Amino acid sequence: MRSRFVIITVIIFILLTAVFYALKIYAPEYSFVVLESGNVLLAVLSLSSYFIVEKQKESRPQAFVRGVYSASFLKLMVCMVSILVYVLLNRSHIHKPTVFVLFGIYAIYTISETLVLSKLVRA
Repeated sequence: MRSRFVIITVIIFILLTAVFYALKIYAPEYSFVVLESGNVLLAVLSLSSYFIVEKQKESRPQAFVRGVYSASFLKLMVCMVSILVYVLLNRSHIHKPTVFVLFGIYAIYTISETLVLSKLVRA
């Protein structure tokens, strides 16, 4: 199951990178650097939270659930702080669709992580 989660995360990362590169070419108003940074950050957080939850799997079921919640909360807080930093640094020329795409990246990684981890606990 470990390799399956890593493969799914890498596939999502590659697909999102391709989409952001296409946005860079066809819609240059989107900030490629910001979107790709968010993609890298969430891929790393997703993999690290998976390993946190994997450690908790051997413990009681309550510890596993606590690990999933804490990993999701950590990812949400890091994303919100990162977006806040982006907004504060680019206050004069914020591209709002870029911010919404960042939240979409968060949703994609969180949904995939939740689906895989729920299958992991059933196995």
